Amino acid sequence: SSGINAEWPLRPGDWSKVVVAYEPVWAIGTGKVATPEIAQETHHDIRNWMKDNLGENIAEAVRIIYGGSVNGKNCVNLSKQPDIDGFLVGGASLKPEFIDIINCNKA
Repeated sequence: SSGINAEWPLRPGDWSKVVVAYEPVWAIGTGKVATPEIAQETHHDIRNWMKDNLGENIAEAVRIIYGGSVNGKNCVNLSKQPDIDGFLVGGASLKPEFIDIINCNKA
């Protein structure tokens, strides 16, 4: 069962436009970042919740992004995690290293 009924507001094709952002509370404005393993574990848990409650197709279509002091130095290892689909970038978006974050999945 997909867990979705006829009253659900999104059509199946709309889910690829949905983005869920996860940022640890302790990372907000602190400069601290989760290890790639911890971030992956949380993203995996979010995706599994979606599979269990919304269905596998929806869980795979939704992008789950990580926020929490992402920078040019940590983005490559974070981007290698299978359930991290991108980043919610704060202060680093105002710095030249932002281009490194944008291109990190090509590394």
